[in-house]
Amino acid sequence: MKGEVRIDISARHVHLNKESVDILFGKDYVLTEKKKIAVGALANERLTLVGPKKEISNVGILLPLRKETQVEISMTDSYALGVAAPVRLSGDVANSAGIVLVGPAGRLELKEGVIVAKRHLHIGPGLAAKYGLTDADSVKIRVESQERSVVYEDVCVRICKPGKNEEIPSVHLDTDEGNAAGIKGSAEGIMIIE
Repeated sequence: MKGEVRIDISARHVHLNKESVDILFGKDYVLTEKKKIAVGALANERLTLVGPKKEISNVGILLPLRKETQVEISMTDSYALGVAAPVRLSGDVANSAGIVLVGPAGRLELKEGVIVAKRHLHIGPGLAAKYGLTDADSVKIRVESQERSVVYEDVCVRICKPGKNEEIPSVHLDTDEGNAAGIKGSAEGIMIIE
């Protein structure tokens, strides 16, 4: 079975909790929204990631705030920073890599929380039922181009709240995966269910 999908590239970013915002930006600071994106909003504020080998500045922060602070980077970023970030689904940060976050008001050393986000598909419950998919499933995604057609295997299915991604599912790839297929920003693909 096949279906169309939208592919979005997810650049390196940070999810913060309230305590982390207080440390990095000052007590009771409220992050401000720059623009809406597929998974919430991008904040105007930025952070610097400091690893054992290198630092990366101007890193985006996604809203809304979360219960746990988490950093999502590409595998290339993990090599550059010198951190051994595991490939995991967002939110699965136990025993992951650590890093230092630097903001305008302070520094925060995370003992864990750095991951390379596992490629995944966001799909609404109605559309998931139509395709016979559950949260535990995985699919393949084919991206066709003249230069670099690619098939991504083991794309995890993540069923959204009702009303989201019911028209067309959204696949999230990191910048390394997007570059492999020559995707700039977003693209269309084909979901393959076996």
